[in-house]
Amino acid sequence: MKLIVTEKNIAAERIAKMLANGKVKTEKSYTIPIYKFATNGSETTVIGLKGHILKVDFPEEYSNWQSVSPETLIDAKIIKVPMQKQIIKAMQKLAKDANEVVIATDFDREGELIGSDAVNLIKEVNPKVDVKRARFSAITKPEIDRAFGHTEDLYIDLAHAGEARQDIDLIWGATLTRFISLASKRLGHQFLSVGRVQSPTLALIAQREKERGAFVVEPYWQIKATFEHDKARFVASHKTEKFFDKDEAQKVLKNLKGAESGKVVSVTKSRRETTPPAPFNTTAFLSAAANLGLSTANAMRVAESLYMKGFISYPRVDNTVYPPSLNLREILEMLMSSPELGKLATELLKQKELKPTRGKKFATDHPPIHPTGVPNKSELEPTEWKVYELVVRRFYATLAPVSTTESMRIDVDTKGEPFFARGSRVLGEGWLKYYHYSRKKDEELPAVSEGDSVIFIGVDIEDKETQPPARYSQGKLIQKMEELGLGTKATRHEIIKNLYDRGYIHSDPIQPTETGMAVAESLLKYAERIATPTMTAELEKDMDAIADGETSHGAVVDRSRKMLADIMSALNSNKDELGEEIRAGIREDKIVGKCPNCGSNLKIIRAKKSRKRFVGCTNYPDCNTSYPLPQYGEIITLGETCDICGSPKIKVLTGKGRPWILCINPKCPTKEKKEAPAAKETGDTEEQKVASGE
Repeated sequence: MKLIVTEKNIAAERIAKMLANGKVKTEKSYTIPIYKFATNGSETTVIGLKGHILKVDFPEEYSNWQSVSPETLIDAKIIKVPMQKQIIKAMQKLAKDANEVVIATDFDREGELIGSDAVNLIKEVNPKVDVKRARFSAITKPEIDRAFGHTEDLYIDLAHAGEARQDIDLIWGATLTRFISLASKRLGHQFLSVGRVQSPTLALIAQREKERGAFVVEPYWQIKATFEHDKARFVASHKTEKFFDKDEAQKVLKNLKGAESGKVVSVTKSRRETTPPAPFNTTAFLSAAANLGLSTANAMRVAESLYMKGFISYPRVDNTVYPPSLNLREILEMLMSSPELGKLATELLKQKELKPTRGKKFATDHPPIHPTGVPNKSELEPTEWKVYELVVRRFYATLAPVSTTESMRIDVDTKGEPFFARGSRVLGEGWLKYYHYSRKKDEELPAVSEGDSVIFIGVDIEDKETQPPARYSQGKLIQKMEELGLGTKATRHEIIKNLYDRGYIHSDPIQPTETGMAVAESLLKYAERIATPTMTAELEKDMDAIADGETSHGAVVDRSRKMLADIMSALNSNKDELGEEIRAGIREDKIVGKCPNCGSNLKIIRAKKSRKRFVGCTNYPDCNTSYPLPQYGEIITLGETCDICGSPKIKVLTGKGRPWILCINPKCPTKEKKEAPAAKETGDTEEQKVASGE
């Protein structure tokens, strides 16, 4: 009997049906679905895992946070603990009768580690079984037939690289999380998470926020004039684009009084060709999806679902170069059957030759992300269709011609004051027709010639301010992480999600909470190495070296232990100061604004008796102002006030759907009737008495 092990049940079912060429019998073993079929008189059974079936942990004697010092974890023994006991039992039962095992997990470090763990468990019950590896990049029949027709050996070095990451992340995460939580007295479900990649990523966000806070806003003024030519109006900016002296701007306005016309001094036109974008790798895909309003974690979840259903190729990939083996024309011919997107494929097939773009990154593990199937739009969720269409259109764009844009500049003189207007229009759509996400609206200018007179309609002066550096969007942050070597294609979106889940950041563009700022700044101050990308990037390179067979799992893990020991030494010598600074940040996160009655701070309080939370005045008992709060979800203070009633606003993160932003005043006109019951969830004066000691 041949046993095939896949990473998930959906993959097991699809692969079984593809290989069977006929009927597949579905049974259950220890409640786990298994799929059986026979080919050429030989029986095959397929079982799907649920990702990792083992997790790394420390022995039980290290579990007490109070009695075991964090630094003890640095050199502690690491054990593997079963996570999916029923799956393991079912797999081992099947393995006893197998004469061949084929590992068909995803082909990357994580997938190879999952497969390696499965093999070790299988060999506990069948030590001599023959083990092979089926390597594929899409769950489609041609790809699956090819992979199982040409099986390979396991990629042990790749598995060891994944294992090293797992071990290092446990050691660093557990040690630092326990230390920071104990130092700041944040235990239980309120513990503070710290990680090898998470912390420098948080520091990036915090440092950008500090730059914004330190930025000195400078006022300036812009002058814009409206002109008309042949009944077509256009707006032109003064050649001095920013007047930092208002008196100088006023002189221009004074000079323009009585102006009736302007003279076209010059007309400049230029044409520019823009090459199509490179094929999608994971970072480029997640960045593009973020621009469409999807979080990076949600975009990856949807992409993985589409991959499992056979509609797109494997989405965790660095490669931006299509391999010669990928039949691009065949993919276009397949896409012709799509009612929504097929017409575009037909147009591309009319080209005599398909010349795909090439990105800078070439790898041999998987091809860039591309479509592999044609779903009915009705069988996908709206978000799934949005991601599928994005992948298809990007694939089209990589095979499309260049786009041509014409830029135009008009310079006008009015009473000695120079003005200019810029416009642009697309002359040849090229790839923009297929990938409309990158197309900007045409800004056309009237057809004027040098020496023409244009009618002066009027002039406006606009008050402006210089702007601080922009906050990171999720898309920009994931690009920055790749640039700095923070995390991998498979982990970056999860790191960002963890920062949200721990309450360190909120919104998009991303804002750090006071707690997030305090954790990042404390680490930067007292243990800079954990909060900067250099050390983490070094370890990433070490893990790449393991995958390439250039070093060992043990050598890299030992090196990381020594790094962590040095960091813990620095942290321990400043434990009290660090703890107080983080606690101060946590206290700031509880302050929602100023009390409208006495001007003191309004603070989030949890009543000791009822455990209900509410907003109360810190000037209690002299002031008993209080407001209700939702009793579920993470509350983020925004430092903003309601435009209608002037009360503070908060954001509530429930983990389901979009965040909820609301004014804390239950009597605010913005409140809908359906929100009225929330008023009952307030801490009354008695609760405030009990909680006033917090």
